[in-house]
Amino acid sequence: MKEEATFLKKILKPNDKLIIACSGGPDSMCLLYILLQIKKVIPIKIICAHINHKKRKESDFEFKMVQDYCHRNQILFEGIEFLNYPDGNFHFNSHQMRHDYFEKLIKKYQANYLVTAHHGDDLIETILMRLTRGSSFKGYAGFSDIEVQKDYTVIRPFVTTTKKEILKFNQEKNIPYCIDKSNEKDQYTRNRYRHQILPFLKEENKNVHLKFKEFHDKLCRIDEFLVKIIANGLTECLENDNLLIVEWKKLEDFLQREILHQYLKNIYQNDIYLLTDVHINNIIKLLKSEKSNGTISLPKSKIGIKNYLSFKIVDRNNQNSYHIKLEENTFLPNGSSFKKIKESFKQGNDIIRLDSREINGPLYVRTREISDVIEVKNLKGHQKVKKIFIDKKIPPEMRNYWPIVTDNKNQIIWIPGLKKSKFDKNLNEKYDIIYKYDFSKEKKYVTEK
Repeated sequence: MKEEATFLKKILKPNDKLIIACSGGPDSMCLLYILLQIKKVIPIKIICAHINHKKRKESDFEFKMVQDYCHRNQILFEGIEFLNYPDGNFHFNSHQMRHDYFEKLIKKYQANYLVTAHHGDDLIETILMRLTRGSSFKGYAGFSDIEVQKDYTVIRPFVTTTKKEILKFNQEKNIPYCIDKSNEKDQYTRNRYRHQILPFLKEENKNVHLKFKEFHDKLCRIDEFLVKIIANGLTECLENDNLLIVEWKKLEDFLQREILHQYLKNIYQNDIYLLTDVHINNIIKLLKSEKSNGTISLPKSKIGIKNYLSFKIVDRNNQNSYHIKLEENTFLPNGSSFKKIKESFKQGNDIIRLDSREINGPLYVRTREISDVIEVKNLKGHQKVKKIFIDKKIPPEMRNYWPIVTDNKNQIIWIPGLKKSKFDKNLNEKYDIIYKYDFSKEKKYVTEK
């Protein structure tokens, strides 16, 4: 492990503070041992962070083993037990909880570095998994030995080291460690790569991990070049957090995808890995479609909204205002939709019939404005939209995104589900436009008369 120790000594300086992620397994215990040897030469402060997920009966023993090892070697120990997990994917949730815990410790100790024991075999598995599942260009490169974050740097000194080399060193130095038996089960995706694919690759080339490291380095160098091009392209395609579709379409397919991915990364930050090729392809399909508007559901309760010439990501539960041209089929951020139909004998506030000669087309659907008024059908004079919402007992949180249909001069034609204007036609009158509104969650608040 001389190369690994030399790698660390070139980075670390006296009085540096390190958080080491230590599970108690052979990899992290080996790393902890090496850091202890370096501490004898360079006065660094080591904080050992251990997480007990409480999912295996051996977890408590591992916690105690790491804690005792730290006490014997005068290392500051920080341990935590995770007892409650959110609903959903355990591996995703536990990964996020670990990340949050390490960042908490980094702030607590004002640490310079987070050191992890990810090794060359892990790099191979990560690259293969991402190639199979789909990722960004840089994502296909896996992880780096040095990764600069905003307030600290992640160091992975074992990226050119194999698991076999780590186990051999542990045996030579009599380093204690625990074995997680769940790593032997093929029910987990990474384990299948580890048990079924990695042995084959190593038979072909015992130093295959170095080839994957070369692959990683090449992709990273290309990515550095692309980042500059993508940054310039994104600047041209972005306006007020909206992706300008016309400008985006002018680019080559490769740049379209990469610029879109960077746009999404700016929004998702560290959660960008939640977006797969399926999400990216569906967004591209929406952007290139002939439809002027549409929506797409995305991870973390977000929605992508295509609004005529632009595209924007919003939170599903905190949707901003919208102003959309009505087409044959128009979808709103709240999940509701408008459909232009040829005929219907149905009466009610979810259907409107119009004479194109009496209105200023095209029609638009938007969120409310403070001064909104409507000339209600069969009533004299104007009525405030705000009063209609109050009379209909529409909850305040729903009023901000309730659809308002207007003509090209912003005259209100229809408040779907609630009121229609004087422009609505009866079945026995002349009309050439019919729109039907399909409700989503606001349906239960609508009282048709």
